[in-house]
Amino acid sequence: MSVVARAKALILQPEQEWRVIAAEPADTKSLFLGYAVPLSAVPAVAGFIGSAIFAGTLEQVTGVQIGVVSLLLQAIAGYVLGLVGVWVWGKIIQALAPRFGGTGDETAAMKLAVHAPTAAWLAGVFAIVPPLAILGILGLYSLYIFYKGAPVVAQVPRDKVMVFTIAVIVVGILVNILVGLVAATFLRF
Repeated sequence: MSVVARAKALILQPEQEWRVIAAEPADTKSLFLGYAVPLSAVPAVAGFIGSAIFAGTLEQVTGVQIGVVSLLLQAIAGYVLGLVGVWVWGKIIQALAPRFGGTGDETAAMKLAVHAPTAAWLAGVFAIVPPLAILGILGLYSLYIFYKGAPVVAQVPRDKVMVFTIAVIVVGILVNILVGLVAATFLRF
């Protein structure tokens, strides 16, 4: 299945698409190369383009010159760190799922971690026009996608899905904060 068709199905029919995903053979490498790598590039590329286009305006307002090379390096670093964050999130899902009655299978955890952020990645397209970046909030739909996928892919019992989802979200937020701190540290030079 193509990345576009998969993304569309996860947005429009998440429960049905999770059943398809759960049944497909996969491994971490194929999940990342076949889905996460291309789809997570959407916000990185859109953010770079939007920042590059609006850098002149920002320079006029603030007096600070922002170089295109600097913007490109930031986009690449954010993209790579985002992929690392997804992998770490998959490992967290793998560790937490058994505590909520689910499976601790790496492939199932990575399927969930790689496919759940679909809406967030697609909403990243709004970064191409920085004033519209607030519409990235539509990416919160990814939380619902995750919620629908947890019982199907990670086999978390339905009566524990909400608590599992909240636990994974909290840990995911903490991971994102950590990734942000790491990125800020490396991007200071």
